[in-house]
Amino acid sequence: MTVKNAFYAQSGGVTAVINASACGVLEAARRHPDKIGTVYAGHNGILGALREELIDTSKESAETIAALRYTPGGAFGSCRFKMSSIEDNEVQYQRLIEVFQAHNIGYFFYNGGGDSMDTAHKVSYYSKKMGYPITCIGVPKTVDNDLPATDTCPGFGSVAKYVATSIKEASLDIESMHETSTKVFIMEVMGRHAGWITAAAALAMEEENDPPHMLLFPEVDFCRESFLAKVQRIVEQHGYCVIVASEGTHYADGTFLSASRTTDAFGHVQLGGTAPILARMVKDSLGYKYHWAVLDYLQRSARHLASAVDVEQAYAVGSSAVEFALSGKNGVMATIVREENEGDEYVWSIGEAPLEMVANVEMKMPAHFIAPDGLHITEECRTYLQPLIQGEDLPPFKKGVPVFAKLEKHFVEKKLPAFDI
Repeated sequence: MTVKNAFYAQSGGVTAVINASACGVLEAARRHPDKIGTVYAGHNGILGALREELIDTSKESAETIAALRYTPGGAFGSCRFKMSSIEDNEVQYQRLIEVFQAHNIGYFFYNGGGDSMDTAHKVSYYSKKMGYPITCIGVPKTVDNDLPATDTCPGFGSVAKYVATSIKEASLDIESMHETSTKVFIMEVMGRHAGWITAAAALAMEEENDPPHMLLFPEVDFCRESFLAKVQRIVEQHGYCVIVASEGTHYADGTFLSASRTTDAFGHVQLGGTAPILARMVKDSLGYKYHWAVLDYLQRSARHLASAVDVEQAYAVGSSAVEFALSGKNGVMATIVREENEGDEYVWSIGEAPLEMVANVEMKMPAHFIAPDGLHITEECRTYLQPLIQGEDLPPFKKGVPVFAKLEKHFVEKKLPAFDI
C-alpha cells in the first residue's frame, strides 16, 4: 500500500507559538516515515492548497525545523480566507480534493481557530463524498483563547504574559510621572468578542490597589458616564489611572467604540482605535493629560517573552495531531485538558474534541470570571489564568537580537491547471 503524504497549513492571525505547533507536526511526522511520506505545507494557508502552491518540508533540515519552535509569525505563510459553504461553492472543496489526490495527500493538519476547524470538518466530510477520504485533524491556535472544548488555546498564554508584563512596566512609568504629567494611561489589546486578553492584564497586580485599575471587556456593555466617573474617582484616590481596554469594547446597542466601515476577509468589521477614543473622552470631559497605546501585532508576535507553558502546549497539540491521525482518528481537534492541580503545579494533558463541536463557536469570558462591577476579574479567573503564563522560553540571541528560523521553501511542481479563487 502506498504511503500517503500530508498537508499542513496555518490559518488566521499568527501567534508567538504557532510555529511551535508546526515543529510538533513536522517532527512527529518525520518519526514515522513508513506511515507518512512527505509533509507539504500550504503557502499562505489554505490558499496554498487551492493554488497548488505546496512547500516540500522534507527539503528543510532538521535544525531548521527544530528552530521553528522558537520562531514567531507563520513560517509558511497564513491567510484570512474563509471557505464558502459546500452548498454555496462546492467547486472550492472539489479543488482541494483534486490537489490532495494529485499529490497523494491523505492527511490534512489545519492549524487555526474556529473557522479553520469548520473547514477541516467540511473537507473530512466532502472527501468521503468524492471517494478520496482525507484524515483531517485540527491543531488549535488563537491568541483570543475563545475556542470551546479546550482548557486554553496555544498562543494565548504568551500574549497574556506579554500584556501583563507590558502594563506592569508602563504603570511604573505613569506612577513615577503622574504628579506633573500623565494622569490616565489606556492600553488597547486584542479581543473582538472575548475579553481573555484584557483579563490577563490583571495578572500584573500584586496587591489590591495596584494597576491596572480598570478593565473594559467585550462581555460588558460600555457606559460613558460610568466610565468617566470611575476614572475620576481613581485619579482622585491614586493620582493616576491605568486602564486596559479590549478592541471589542462596545455600547449597549452593540456598536463598537472603534468600528470602521471596512471589513476583513471573514466579514468582520475592522477594529482598532478604542484607546484613542477613550482618551479623547477623558480629555474632553475631565481634562486629564493622557497617553494611550495600541499593542496590535506586538502582543501576538513577542516570542522573546513567550510563556514556557504555552510553547510546550503548542508543540504538544501539533505532535499529538499526527499521532491521532496515525492511530486512526479523524475529524477531531487536539485539545488541552486541565487535570486536578497538585498544589500550585499546573497539570495538563492532551485530549480531543470533534471538529463540529469547535467549528465557528466563540468561548467568551464566563460571568463568574468578571467582577460584579464589570471592570475587573475575580479570584477564580486569576486562578485560571495564572498557570498559563508561567516559565520563560527564550530564543537564541546573536549580537543582541533573537535569531529565528529561515525556511528555504522549495515549492513542488504543479500538476493541475490554475484555479480562480
